[in-house]
Amino acid sequence: MATEHSGGGDPVRSLALLWRTQDGPSSGRRGRSDLGVDRIVRAGIEIADAEGLAALSMRRVADHLGVGTMSLYTYVPGKAELIDVMLDTAYGETARPEPGATGWREQLTGIARENWALYHRHPWMLQVATGRAVLGPNAIAKYDYELGALTGLGLTDVEVDATLSLVLGHAEAAARRAVEAVQVEQRSGMTDEHWWRAHAPLLGQLVDPQRYPTATRVGAAAGQAHGSAHDPEHAFEFGLQRILDGIEALVAQR
Repeated sequence: MATEHSGGGDPVRSLALLWRTQDGPSSGRRGRSDLGVDRIVRAGIEIADAEGLAALSMRRVADHLGVGTMSLYTYVPGKAELIDVMLDTAYGETARPEPGATGWREQLTGIARENWALYHRHPWMLQVATGRAVLGPNAIAKYDYELGALTGLGLTDVEVDATLSLVLGHAEAAARRAVEAVQVEQRSGMTDEHWWRAHAPLLGQLVDPQRYPTATRVGAAAGQAHGSAHDPEHAFEFGLQRILDGIEALVAQR
């Protein structure tokens, strides 16, 4: 569940920060020479990475940097605008290798895995709703690169956009479940495997295999394969390949 949303502040100010049309003290005020948007954003990312988005505040960033809170406002209007720039900065981390001789399927696989890895590096990104994103240079560059994997296949521009959204949406959803599994393990101090081992005997007494034969058989097979009821990485890879199969069928129709 998202706890913040992109574009929650002043979009005009966010765009000015994102595109660096204003990267100095605002309103004519003088700021510290060692401060700047980049340093403030990096501090925000470090806090969110370590403690989650709930821990992020202008005061917390100021403490992290060892400066007064008000000094931040000469560079960044507030938390909402800061989150916009944090997102765009994170988008700049994704690798964008030259396609070379690889086909579209291999390219999309790499793109999906890059996004999966990005969410694991920065789990707080999953807490930001981006339906009304304020687009910065890194977001635009990322989108432009990823669209390139689907051009020249005979798809319409709308189909290209929808296909990329499908792949990226799968990566985000799978990463969300994987991150949640890690967080549950951290909070409980118990792995999925240990949890299921502890509860399996009681569950075995309650569930009648004769009444639920399919669930019993399939559940046992999955549990034996994954060591728990669910393997997020297997689900991500399996789902990705099935999505690519569907895209391949669409491309073949064209």
